[in-house]
Amino acid sequence: MTEKLKGIAASSGVAVAKAYLLVQPDLSFETKSVENPANEEARLDAALAASTDELSIIKEKAVTSLGEEAAAVFDAHMMVLADPEMIGQIKAVINDKNVNAEVALKEVTDMFITIFDGMDDNPYMKERAADIKDVTERVLANLLGVKLPSPALINEEVIIVAEDLTPSETAQLDKKFVKAFVTNIGGKTSHSAIMANTLEIPAVLGLGNITELVTEGVMIAANGLTGEVIIEPSETEAAAYRAAGAAYVAQKAEWSLLKDAETVTVDGKHFELAANIGTPKDIEGVNDNGAEAIGLYRTEFLYMDSDHFPTEDEQYVAYKAVLEGMNGKPVVVRTMDIGGDKKLPYFKLPDEMNPFLGWRALRISLSEGGDTMFRTQLRALLRASVHGHLRIMFPMVALVAEFRKAKSIYDEERANLKAEGVAVADNIEVGIMIEIPAAAVLADQFAKEVDFFSIGTNDLIQYTMAADRMNQKVSYLYQPYNPSILRLINNVIKASHAEGKWTGMCGAMAGDQTAVPLLMGMGLDEFSMSSTSVLQTRSLMKRLDSKKMEELAQKALTETSTVDEVLALVDEYTK
Repeated sequence: MTEKLKGIAASSGVAVAKAYLLVQPDLSFETKSVENPANEEARLDAALAASTDELSIIKEKAVTSLGEEAAAVFDAHMMVLADPEMIGQIKAVINDKNVNAEVALKEVTDMFITIFDGMDDNPYMKERAADIKDVTERVLANLLGVKLPSPALINEEVIIVAEDLTPSETAQLDKKFVKAFVTNIGGKTSHSAIMANTLEIPAVLGLGNITELVTEGVMIAANGLTGEVIIEPSETEAAAYRAAGAAYVAQKAEWSLLKDAETVTVDGKHFELAANIGTPKDIEGVNDNGAEAIGLYRTEFLYMDSDHFPTEDEQYVAYKAVLEGMNGKPVVVRTMDIGGDKKLPYFKLPDEMNPFLGWRALRISLSEGGDTMFRTQLRALLRASVHGHLRIMFPMVALVAEFRKAKSIYDEERANLKAEGVAVADNIEVGIMIEIPAAAVLADQFAKEVDFFSIGTNDLIQYTMAADRMNQKVSYLYQPYNPSILRLINNVIKASHAEGKWTGMCGAMAGDQTAVPLLMGMGLDEFSMSSTSVLQTRSLMKRLDSKKMEELAQKALTETSTVDEVLALVDEYTK
């Protein structure tokens, strides 16, 4: 039965395909007495073999998308599957207790998980508990004859349907087969949206309960431009969606003609259009879309895609690849931004009531113990600086004292490397991300000490409006065009210019086609966005007059009190 839903348009594009439910199946089972234990042993062997085959395919895909090192976790999983001691104990329980394979598997693996999880003084063994848990679920699913979702195993055109998508799940998606994804939760600034834009996969998020409404294999039509989704569309509706998808592809082809064009307005004013990236592999998309710089390299993915803290040399290789890949164009690298919803399996974060307001990002880097990670990252960046045009940015800065402390550590490591005879570039700029209102209000003082600002609007808006950007019930408060947000942004830009510094923006607002005219009028110097938004934004800027945009911004800053009034002004000045 056809059903129409409205969600949040989070990544552009339109698709029609079969649903692939990326939800955890029911793995419950009953305890049964068995008369023929040999049959249960055979069932176990078959499930182990099937699980090994699946993991081999997943590993092969992961090597391509994540690299050899990150894919090594699947080797650990396959070692668990082949462990003769564990398998022997499972079969012993089957025979000693005459129980079905599911019961024996769970009993033995739970024992191993408890033992390894208790080894607090041995991080390596503690990590094995998670490996055994993952493997147990896969074997159990094969015993029960249910499908454990594995994005890497998809081999036909589908639309992913999920509660949400983690960065590791999103990284497994093959664009050849995954035509879009739709989720219960999330919004324009969630990590699933960021990854979807990077991969150029259409996405509609925040649909509430689509995982309950959809069954595996039904047709779905998803419009990442409007946020509309149709479950079991009619032939006419499916045809209309396919036509909309083709029209968007044609529009992208038209924008692509601007790949090597300058980003200048009608009256000749230049703005720098940059792209946000998560891994060195994203560089291809940055260059293909004609970006003039990288305005945000999210280095936390280096940490999240590893099973250990990346070493100085491992980080150096990644940073060198990005700097060389940009051929001398500027690259803003954000230091480790772990915490909030970005966790590491090998680094225990405290349980906090409000993790987004808690111990995260630079707060970890400046803490006892955290400064070791920070120094390692800074040394890797400084070593890589000779391979391009590096800019370093500290995230989550609230106090001038925090910047001074971070900068002093940077200066110490710079001096240490030079003393060791290691070459370091002379033109590195060091700035901060403005995402905490306290820093935006005190921008005039920060501007005396930093080389640049980059405004992270995703967090700045949620902190200013006291509205969790992942909470659907308060999503109406996530208002990029609210006059209060515009005034904060304007304050930051003007403060930097007064000190001869520049301001960029790396939040979702920088690529928002409604916000761009306002930001141009306020004099924002650099706009950093998903690489897929660069050409569309260049096309828009080339149609606008910077002097008129200054008028627009001035009116929005001084004559409006609501979002609707701001939107009416933008429409008046840009239509």
